Amino acid sequence: MLIRAVLGFSIIETLALAGMLLWWADRVAGARLLAAFLTGIAIWITGNELPNWIGPAHQPLTFALLAFAPLTSAFFFHFCVVFCRVPLPRWGVAAAYVLGGSATLVAQVLLPAELVYKPHVGYIAIANTVGWTASLAWILLGTGGVAVLLTALARARRPAFNQIAAVTASCLWGLLCLAGYGIVILDLPVYPYPLLGLPFYPVILVYGILRYGVFVSNAWARRALAWALLLAAGAAMVALIPLLPIESRWAGGLVVAASCIALNGPVRQFAERLVYPGGAVSAADLQSWRQALQSADSMPALESEAGTLLSRRTGTQVRVLLGNGAAPPPGDMPCLLGTRAGSGWAITLHGWEAAPPGPRRVAELFGTVVADSAERVAQGEQIAARERERQLQARLAELGSLAATVAHDIRNPLNIIAMAVATASPEVRREVASQVGRIAHLSNDLLDYAKPWKLVPQRYDLAAQVRAAAARLPHCTLGAALQEPLMIDGDPRRVDQALTNLLENARAASGTEAPVAVHIDAEQRPDAVLLHVCDDGQGVPEEIRHRLFEPFASRSPGGTGLGLAIVARTLSAHGGTVALTQRPPWTTCFTLSFPLNHAHPS
Repeated sequence: MLIRAVLGFSIIETLALAGMLLWWADRVAGARLLAAFLTGIAIWITGNELPNWIGPAHQPLTFALLAFAPLTSAFFFHFCVVFCRVPLPRWGVAAAYVLGGSATLVAQVLLPAELVYKPHVGYIAIANTVGWTASLAWILLGTGGVAVLLTALARARRPAFNQIAAVTASCLWGLLCLAGYGIVILDLPVYPYPLLGLPFYPVILVYGILRYGVFVSNAWARRALAWALLLAAGAAMVALIPLLPIESRWAGGLVVAASCIALNGPVRQFAERLVYPGGAVSAADLQSWRQALQSADSMPALESEAGTLLSRRTGTQVRVLLGNGAAPPPGDMPCLLGTRAGSGWAITLHGWEAAPPGPRRVAELFGTVVADSAERVAQGEQIAARERERQLQARLAELGSLAATVAHDIRNPLNIIAMAVATASPEVRREVASQVGRIAHLSNDLLDYAKPWKLVPQRYDLAAQVRAAAARLPHCTLGAALQEPLMIDGDPRRVDQALTNLLENARAASGTEAPVAVHIDAEQRPDAVLLHVCDDGQGVPEEIRHRLFEPFASRSPGGTGLGLAIVARTLSAHGGTVALTQRPPWTTCFTLSFPLNHAHPS
């Protein structure tokens, strides 16, 4: 009766595991072949058990099911070739199927065995000459598959080594289980205990493969192991109840239930340590990680601290990269990559394919802590950015008020000075007019930079605006990309002011009487439009490059130092950037980036 239950459970379990492999067929090499092999195993066990279920009168159906054994071995051989990536010619695989199919066909046509009743197992098929001939085929194919596994095992690296080793170990376990039938056939005076281990054969085979390829299977294995241990403990307690001084069945059941509840925590912890060796993470570990990451106040600091913590825990160098622009580092170094996903952060693992399930589980749990910390740091940076913007607007408001007062107070003296030299010589009038114009220009730039302003965005063609601006400047050429429409969402008046400032900046960068050549080009990218404004002037002095876009930093002697600051402020208001870039052969190039689909402030 026990063997009947064990073999019946093996059939159901084997078919369920075959279905699981088909579900994950795209993640395991040769999964469909392995599913076919497991289905053949279930058919073979069914053939052995059928006479004991419905009686020996249906022996033709029994022998028909058992005859599929050689073809099942052909599936196993083909799986080993595909799984181990052995470069076997197609004719070799075809020969295996021809051998298995021919042996199956012979066993189907001719009578391969006879049914004999044996103690402990009931009816069993004893092979005759035809049956042994067919058996030689599946023995040969099975031996060939094991030879492929052993050859691949000798040269495999982790995690492939672990998977191939699991398949090889399952083969040895399967042979050990089949020894139970040998005990029965040889009439040995021993109970066929090896048959009781048959349910573990497909589990070892499938889980050994999925353990390193489909990591969610580890979570299922942990739950299944915990439930199996609890059921075993409950069964043991039920067997021990008669030994207790308890007569009431209700009291005995209560004792069993209470014991299982008490063992639930320790059993689950044991299952976790068994499935995830080295991967046990306690609540204290999570709290310790959170406290350690609490000190990070920026993304780079968080990346550094998180990488140090995880490297120390796993014993290998690990990098943590956060941000939508982050990319996995080249090479095989394991990495945690965090990207913004909706209202939170998504952490993905890269380069962990060769990691055992234990360290990988540690990385997954550590990733949840990193995601929470990244959200905290991101919110802190947003608050700090808003505070900086508020302080900047307050300073600009003060500066605007001061600039308006100064500009008003300066204009009257400038007009008086200009009128006072009306009767002077032409040289004096030109010099005074030049200096008065320079001061007026500075006053206007200061007012424009300091006063608060808001964008009035609309959809328009940036290329047409650039062509119109370039027409006002001699010696200005345009790239081919500016001959096609470049639609952006922006404030045309503010963008035109930025373009004018850049072109005036280029015109004033000569330092000589010779005109400066200016070239404007554009790039259309999926997320932004780039505009390059380049010239062949004297270039930007090295000492001001780091503060070029700050107020009062000028690369030309007569500049106010506010033109580029206004450009930077304009691009920032559009959600974009301006940068000093290198585009040979031009000596100076400013690249303006206009993001697409940016939400402008109202």
